[in-house]
Amino acid sequence: MSPRNLIELTGITKDYLLGKTKVSALRGVDLSVSAGEFTVVTGPSGSGKTTLLNIIGCLDRATSGSYRLDGEEVGDRDFDALAEVRNRKIGFIFQSFNLIPVLDVAENIEFPCMVRKDGESRAALRKRVEALADAVGLLPFVRHRPDELSGGQRQRVAIARALITQPQLVLADEPTANLDSATSDQIIDLMLALNRDKGVTFLFSTHDPRVVAHARRALHLHDGRMLPGERSTAQPEAQAETP
Repeated sequence: MSPRNLIELTGITKDYLLGKTKVSALRGVDLSVSAGEFTVVTGPSGSGKTTLLNIIGCLDRATSGSYRLDGEEVGDRDFDALAEVRNRKIGFIFQSFNLIPVLDVAENIEFPCMVRKDGESRAALRKRVEALADAVGLLPFVRHRPDELSGGQRQRVAIARALITQPQLVLADEPTANLDSATSDQIIDLMLALNRDKGVTFLFSTHDPRVVAHARRALHLHDGRMLPGERSTAQPEAQAETP
């Protein structure tokens, strides 16, 4: 059985006004991403990569077009409804980590669940936090604050935080941009393992050729338009876990 489409974009446009000038960031983007994919979107600065991820991540709304997430139309929802979709189905990894400096590693990881307040007991949540911290190699550091960690360790915290809500999709905007080559390779290997072993769907925007080299599909944005991409056969497809 073929994997289901998790993301379906049809004719997505995004326009901004700079003064009285209309700027088109996305110009009729079509994109399908299946559950369990490890896909990157490349392109020069200003090509629309971050705008595309913001729309897919329900941080912004398209000017026109259709966006279906896991079979449901979400592109026409208001911002409160988009926030609900975002909190339930999507995890984020940012190049600047976006950790809360006064919280330790465990508290940063669990923070999205504390915001959701979905009734999970504190003991059960902490058990999941510790399991994720262990999975990303940070169990000995759960009481450390971000300023006591290296860049690579901070990004590992961000990955664990993105996964704590058990999202269907993880979006990563230039996740290796602030890391050295050796640390970047470790982070890429970690995300590949999560994709392979847990079936987590990853969609990246990146300039990093190392990330592109490991992707199973690389897409290219240019002037807000999606150009044809090619699927790599370097690694086997991940199998998306059944909920």
